[in-house]
Amino acid sequence: MHPPPSRFERYAAGPRIPGSRRTTPPGTEEEKDMTTTVAQTVPGAAAHAHPNQFALLRQRRFAPFFWTQFAGAANDNLFKFAFTVMVTYQLQVAWLPPAMAGLVIGALFILPFLLFSATSGQLADKFDKRRLILFVKWLEVVFMVVAAIGFFSGHVPTLLACTFLMGLHSTLFGPVKFAYLPQHLGERELTGGNGMVEMGTFVAILLGNVAGGLIIAVPQVGAQWVGTGCIALALAGRLVSHWIPASPATDPGLKINWNPFTETWRNLKLAHGNTVVFRSLLGISWMWFFGAVFLSQFPSFAKEVLHGNEQVASLLLVVFSIGIGAGSLMCERLSRRHVDIGLVPVGAIGMTVFAVDLYFASRNLPASAALTLTQFASAPAHWRVMADLALLSFFAGLYSVPMYALIQLRAQPTHRARIIAANNILNALFMIASSVIAGALLKAGMSIPQVFLCVGIANAVVAAYIFLLVPEYLLRFTAWLATHVIYRFRVRGEENIPVQGAAVLACNHVSFVDAVLLMAASPRPIYFVMDHRIFRVPVLGWLFRLAKAIPIASQKDDPAVYEAAFERAAQVLREGDLLAIFPEGGITRDGQLQPFKGGIMKVLERARAEGVEPPVIPMALTNLWGSFFSRIEQGGAMVRPFRRGVFNVVGLNVGAPVPAGQVEPAALQARVAQLLGA
Repeated sequence: MHPPPSRFERYAAGPRIPGSRRTTPPGTEEEKDMTTTVAQTVPGAAAHAHPNQFALLRQRRFAPFFWTQFAGAANDNLFKFAFTVMVTYQLQVAWLPPAMAGLVIGALFILPFLLFSATSGQLADKFDKRRLILFVKWLEVVFMVVAAIGFFSGHVPTLLACTFLMGLHSTLFGPVKFAYLPQHLGERELTGGNGMVEMGTFVAILLGNVAGGLIIAVPQVGAQWVGTGCIALALAGRLVSHWIPASPATDPGLKINWNPFTETWRNLKLAHGNTVVFRSLLGISWMWFFGAVFLSQFPSFAKEVLHGNEQVASLLLVVFSIGIGAGSLMCERLSRRHVDIGLVPVGAIGMTVFAVDLYFASRNLPASAALTLTQFASAPAHWRVMADLALLSFFAGLYSVPMYALIQLRAQPTHRARIIAANNILNALFMIASSVIAGALLKAGMSIPQVFLCVGIANAVVAAYIFLLVPEYLLRFTAWLATHVIYRFRVRGEENIPVQGAAVLACNHVSFVDAVLLMAASPRPIYFVMDHRIFRVPVLGWLFRLAKAIPIASQKDDPAVYEAAFERAAQVLREGDLLAIFPEGGITRDGQLQPFKGGIMKVLERARAEGVEPPVIPMALTNLWGSFFSRIEQGGAMVRPFRRGVFNVVGLNVGAPVPAGQVEPAALQARVAQLLGA
């Protein structure tokens, strides 16, 4: 028998819904149906529901949630920074010297992430997320009332206790925040939604820090105003959270394990079960390691290296926050509103380049008296420092947002919040490690610019390691380069590419990079059936092997390869993935569409024999004939690189799905021909 639910469980679960108790084991078809994301059923989450990510702020499914998390992040930082300044400059506390205040407050705030993230992930999977958010926001109001008492009385132990409690508030909210988005946003909205959340979080951090520093400095009444402001922000967050729409539990039958240690280990094992997701968690945690080194050193960097006053230190935080926000917002545009992890290597390269250049820009600055903000800005040498910092953080935004979106998209819905909880645990561990390692390097005699240099080089090593372990990042990066640097790529009808379930993509074959272009257009990995001879092409052959493309030869040339290709194709469809076929059987030699062969029918027959009826998606690559990677009538491919100039416009037209039972080679060829003329 299960124990009776606790008061918290009764509150968060809300009224009982008939039939909500789980009666099927995890992973069954019934449960998969039950956990279908709201984004697939709510009309507002349709692929073309809004023109860009800013339009989400006018929609109830996103706006109340956005402002709720914005108010919470601002409140965290208003409270923490004001408390830190008060202990550092206004109160004389013998047992908490100013040099230790920031470290103690930071450690107390992050401790709940290590202790309770696993539990909070379970709660977010088990209960309706709206009700959980309301509960957490009421907790924030209570915590801030206690904090106000501490500010009014100047009682440091009370404020330290509230620091821990606000960390607990953020720990409870974290898994809910990132598990909420994929329930209400479609695949084409996830990158933009995450970009908005990331931008909003850093703007809230910036505003909270600035407000906390300014308000606490007001003579006589600063502490009282901070306490009042914390309560006001908590109430504002609770008020706006009232309009957050219902977000049904994804695993209502889950039994809560209240032991944080065993559940933490279980969550990490759960995340480790999905290779791409787990490596993405490590990638995000590394980004927090990287960012924490810079954020923690800004005061000392401003004073000891840039020779600036407190205003200069604040300027560094402003530039860093603006850079992160700008990079986060640019993700949607650069990814064409898809979850495009090809941006992650772009971000990693930029982070390394500008972290290294920051070392060179700041290592030989002349010593001077403390510079004011105006004096600092008037020196041209400092512009390079600010540009490096802005671009470094900009690329960090490009790096992190697609990873968050990928985790939300690929994690199993019933376990999504627990995967996010595992991410928070790893983030906390990496941030603690960054403080320890940065402190050790400084104690060993390194300067702050040298620490930045080491972190920049380490970023290149770590990124290369992750990308080699998860080839999908490199494949997507190659596709991103091809469609942004070599070609200008335009896709029409991309909503016809399914975001889940098996499907066969049937496309004309024009060039040696057709597969790369299809990868760029799809939100999901694609397995390609390709002529075995293409694997002999330098670089491209290695790339297609990395993509696990399926080599095929004619039955006459190699019967074993022929049969193995169809068996592997059937397996791909059986596992619910996308399979791409070029039914012409080879690259066109005259730019014209060739007759479709019968191989696609054999693939569908094999799939049908295993109980799978995948739809066929007709596709047509346009304006690619005559480009560098295609053949030309007067010669072969990949000769005369600029024979059509640079940034050629090429396109992909995607047609409506054709049911497997209605597919016939000649009719499918006619559909592709029609798309070529569209």
